[in-house]
Amino acid sequence: MIGIIDYGMGNLFSVSKALERLHADYFISDVKEELLKADSLILPGVGSFKDAMDRLNEAGLTDMIKDYVATGKPLLGICLGMQLLFEQSEENGLTKGLCLLPGEVVRFPGVTKDGEAYKVPHMGWNKLKFSRPSLVTENIDAEFVYFVHSYYVKTNDPEVLIASTDYDVNVPAVVGRNNIFGMQFHPEKSGKLGMELLRNFTQLTKERVESA
Repeated sequence: MIGIIDYGMGNLFSVSKALERLHADYFISDVKEELLKADSLILPGVGSFKDAMDRLNEAGLTDMIKDYVATGKPLLGICLGMQLLFEQSEENGLTKGLCLLPGEVVRFPGVTKDGEAYKVPHMGWNKLKFSRPSLVTENIDAEFVYFVHSYYVKTNDPEVLIASTDYDVNVPAVVGRNNIFGMQFHPEKSGKLGMELLRNFTQLTKERVESA
């Protein structure tokens, strides 16, 4: 059973509908004890990094997520949920993240090195470039996925990077280490490829349950 973390800032409807299309069992909850029992967790997110961390901290969900990851069970962050996995963000003032992956979240400059302005937020379809193999990208070809974001992750650890895309700068699009995964784009809104990525996560969940 996949638990979707409800902290008041997630795209719960679209994520849950995508899991339904995959015939995956899920529940939505903000109760720590229930979420800790899930076979895997999804941390969705739309909005401000600072607001999201404030809500997670106030609800006691920050420590719950860290305790959950320590059990070895899979966690997937989507969009803002992926950014929250990292150490800090400069959005609305410097804010500490979950510190599960190394890196920081910064705003797109909006101007190239040559002084040419470009649109922020980054909104639309971009093609993935795979950096290394991962269980969540298994048997998937690099195609286009849908992004909507004004901030992106900067990390000096190449081992965290699974796939990226270009939008003036190199944008980490799929990240992961051990049982922690993140997708900057919206897989639930990214057509066939997005569904295949979510299917891989549900399969990873299933295989872990069967091997337990």
